Amino acid sequence: MAVEITEEFVWQSIPPRARDSHKGTFGSVLAVAGSAFYRGAALLAAEGALRTGAGIVTLASVEPVVSAAVTRLPECCLCPCKEGAQGGIAPENVPLLRRQKATVLLLGPGLGGTAQSAARATETRTLVQQLLPGFAGAAVLDADGLNATAQLLAEGKPFPHPAGELVVTPHPGEMARLTGLSAAALANDRAGIALRYAKAWNAVVVLKGARTVVASPDGRVCVNPTGNPGLARGGSGDVLSGITLAMLSQGLDTFGAACAGAYTLGASADEAMRLLNERMLMARDVTDAVEQTVNKLFE
Repeated sequence: MAVEITEEFVWQSIPPRARDSHKGTFGSVLAVAGSAFYRGAALLAAEGALRTGAGIVTLASVEPVVSAAVTRLPECCLCPCKEGAQGGIAPENVPLLRRQKATVLLLGPGLGGTAQSAARATETRTLVQQLLPGFAGAAVLDADGLNATAQLLAEGKPFPHPAGELVVTPHPGEMARLTGLSAAALANDRAGIALRYAKAWNAVVVLKGARTVVASPDGRVCVNPTGNPGLARGGSGDVLSGITLAMLSQGLDTFGAACAGAYTLGASADEAMRLLNERMLMARDVTDAVEQTVNKLFE
């Protein structure tokens, strides 16, 4: 039976910061994200991770994204990548990405896919196939990384998995592509379906939407009570992936990080609504409100 995520659960899950802490104490995260078509996705994910407490955030992306990050996110480390099809990250960058010192990996936001070209979709699939299984730590797979995985599953290939634990963060459309289920079937049993595939994929599944569902392979299921319709727009999922990444980097297990991430995103959107109408809310307003949300958690 699904239970609601509570503020107390989130507060107790995040470890306190010792006085002698240093940046390495809170993890080193690598976000492989963005392309010429989707520059903002990478920036929102990286900012979500920075705002939520990751020690070191490295953004690996192509030059248009890297240039934007220099201006918007001076706290972010950068790993410039060679461009491939339609201005995306070329698979030849995999050896460079493997050399980055990261404890947690985010793969997917804004990488591009079939909406750009068949060649872009092929290169994104190659990135997922080569980078994710070779990663030693925990990972978050989102957005175009999920769409690439759906194509791999359709070809009869196994679900890609890092050596550590995995969190997947599909919205209903991505979940439908991953599972072959209809939107109606998903809507009728969100918690049950999330749990079924969490077990099948050996991954924590974050099925996004109103009352986001978080399901673990060990049978735990939670629903998130925070958030509002202002989150129903592009960029919100990128912020969520960055927040979840930061929670992992600070020592939470995948289920705890996913629950804390979903709760923090929704609570930050609710906080932003104190000043904005839900029609006006943008993803960057949510990242700006994360600071107030985290402050309230630790009051």
